[in-house]
Amino acid sequence: MRYPAFFKARSAMKLASIRPITVLISRELAIAVLLLLGVSFVVFLVLFLSPGDPFSSLLKEQMTSAAGSHPGESAPWYSQYLLWLANITRGNLGTSIRTGLPVLNEVIRVGINTLYLTLGSLLVTLLIAVPIAIVSARHGLTPVNWVLTMFTYVASALPVFWLAYIVIYISMHRFGLFPLAFGSSTQKWNWLHFMLPVLVLGLSNGTMGEVVRHMREELSRVFSEEYICTARAKGASIWKHAFKEGFLIPITEIIAAKIPYILGGAVVVEQVFNWPGMGRMAWQAAQDRDYPLIMAITLMAAIFVRLGSLIHRAVHIVVNPRSSRE
Repeated sequence: MRYPAFFKARSAMKLASIRPITVLISRELAIAVLLLLGVSFVVFLVLFLSPGDPFSSLLKEQMTSAAGSHPGESAPWYSQYLLWLANITRGNLGTSIRTGLPVLNEVIRVGINTLYLTLGSLLVTLLIAVPIAIVSARHGLTPVNWVLTMFTYVASALPVFWLAYIVIYISMHRFGLFPLAFGSSTQKWNWLHFMLPVLVLGLSNGTMGEVVRHMREELSRVFSEEYICTARAKGASIWKHAFKEGFLIPITEIIAAKIPYILGGAVVVEQVFNWPGMGRMAWQAAQDRDYPLIMAITLMAAIFVRLGSLIHRAVHIVVNPRSSRE
């Protein structure tokens, strides 16, 4: 008769461990919906009040015809916004004014390229910054560590567009790595075409110096905790004890905070390197007043930012379930 009680207790423990994550995800999803509604409302209102041109006139005609108004009438802005929200619930983000293609397909196509660029640049940032932060926290600011730390600060302060043009000039005019038009749609990209924008964004996205500073401070604090001193006295691995609080939480926290800066840097890198991503498409959509495309890209960027915050909160709850009560 002990086995059923054992399995019941085990099931209760599993439910107790899953419940904080479920509550967190439900709450964050509700907040995300409200955030997206607020962002879409503000962006729609700004676009509606902006000066008009033939593209905006075409959009108003499409909105008016979809709303069922007469050709000579202009539907109120709130009617157009509600119509846009109703189409969103059906998975219809509208049609691009410039290309005439569905906006959803266009955003997904370029969003994958932007995801490759941002994740690759983030990996470059972590591969450089994390070892420097760990060595600095473990051994202090030795002359070598000081030089490496200053390198991360200087690289983070470099303007993205300046570093991008310098890299293009050196690679093309000094080494002849790209004899054809860089980023041409007819040219098959090799690993160099992929790595150069990733390296530029990874070095100068403003995140590297913050990762080194924040992670060094957190690791130094964790290494001075009593449980780490006890693990060191017992001969146990201090990295195993310090991984969650000293590494996992600080990394996810700084990444979630820097996602907007990385996306902003991606807009410049995609424009300079002719990278077919979401930032470059947003630039073109702003030039053409392609309002449906601008709305969709804004929502996608907001989703990326909110997703980073959700991952950070989920990791924090997994490491410390008691924080879900806060």
